[in-house]
Amino acid sequence: MGTVFRKAWTAPLQPGAEIIEQRGKRIARWRLRSGKVRTAEVFQGEDGRIRIRGRTASFVAKYRDASGVWREHPTGCRDETAARAVLAQLERRVELIRAGVISPEEDRAARHASEPLERSVDAWIEHLRLKGTTPRWYTQAQRRVLRIAEEQGVHRLGEFDAPTVERWLRRQADVGMSAGTRNGYRRACVAFMNWSVKTGRLQRNPLEHVAVADDRKDARRKRRALSEQELARLIDAARRRSLAEALTIRRGKDKGEPLANVSKRARQHLERVGWERALIYKTLVLTGLRKSELASITVGQADLGAPLPYLVLHAGDEKNRQGSEIPLRADLADDLRAWLADRLAQRQQAAREAGHAIPTALPPDAPLLVVPTGLIRIFDRDLVFAGLARVEVRDGKEVVLKTDERGRTLDVHALRHTFGTHLSKAGVSLRTAQAAMRHSDPSLTANVYTDPRLLDVAGAIERLPHLPLGVSTEPRRAEATAAGV
Repeated sequence: MGTVFRKAWTAPLQPGAEIIEQRGKRIARWRLRSGKVRTAEVFQGEDGRIRIRGRTASFVAKYRDASGVWREHPTGCRDETAARAVLAQLERRVELIRAGVISPEEDRAARHASEPLERSVDAWIEHLRLKGTTPRWYTQAQRRVLRIAEEQGVHRLGEFDAPTVERWLRRQADVGMSAGTRNGYRRACVAFMNWSVKTGRLQRNPLEHVAVADDRKDARRKRRALSEQELARLIDAARRRSLAEALTIRRGKDKGEPLANVSKRARQHLERVGWERALIYKTLVLTGLRKSELASITVGQADLGAPLPYLVLHAGDEKNRQGSEIPLRADLADDLRAWLADRLAQRQQAAREAGHAIPTALPPDAPLLVVPTGLIRIFDRDLVFAGLARVEVRDGKEVVLKTDERGRTLDVHALRHTFGTHLSKAGVSLRTAQAAMRHSDPSLTANVYTDPRLLDVAGAIERLPHLPLGVSTEPRRAEATAAGV
């Protein structure tokens, strides 16, 4: 026969707690952030430190499960009668399991379904942390699942079903959320439910048939690729802009002239900033790496001395979580070697000036290229400096206009589109281009990451085989005339 009770607990003395005498007992009293006052009995622990103890406000049910093991289950009830009703339900489930009416798995899923949703989400996030999932992904996934739950009024795992998620997605579509973003929310929810099935919290994923939105029909940002001439202008602008802006007079009679006083040290720093920025763009264009992927690569992950130089991209830093070796063209490898040699020389000079030991190599965990967090904004400014975009003032704010006549825009990720487009333009086979882009679907390589505007379709048609029919059209015209056709 089971029982219900308030569970005893102990804890360290709360910081700032006041100890008072009350009815012959020592009581700790402290105030919560909400302003509420809490009290608990004070006692001395085995280690001699002062601790507090008390009992839970809600009752806990204790019962034997179907295998005879004693279990404790929080009832969430402050009233003993209500807690005993919960105990009766638990014991009834035990009898049903013993009678073979329900399985232990069904019982476990039923218990988890009544638990607070946040408890299951927290356990899922802890699993992702231990698995090595990148914090950026699991924090975003957690935020998305909890947002849907909060806005739909869901508090229990069993309430998080397909109609609930579909209603939320439809409402977001009505207010203008893009298909790609809605699919991101759906993926997070489906991943959470798949984990719940694997851990026995659910018997099946109720979201497996929630429809995926067609993000091709609802693309909010259509990117275009840059031509060779545009790439040359962009890289040149990135190399020169930082210093050019520092030299430019901002006000007065010489406004706009490159006459500002810039120290030699500052000039050298700005030139190195431009050098690294240009090298970041070149690396993105010639490798197809995403911005976050390039930012994750360290000096130790670059093998620039191999016969075929390459970069190692760890699985945890890659979008498809597989890990790759990114081949480098010879000129890019030379540029990276020169950049790393300059960085080492800078460190050595700084060590000499400080009187420290002179390093012989860069730390393996140092970033290969320092990709700034504000690269999107910096890229826009480089586009304007290169004449590939223009600035317009709207409502007192400067807006960078960078779309072409077809509504396609340029951003940092457009450099990956440029990589794919120029592979196709160079005649690289679709299968090879797919491998270089690290895509699982060749249609993504061919349709999304290839800009037909830069492809020489007419020239490609001219290279098709010559197929003479072997007959002349003149005699046929004569015969047709004689026949009165």
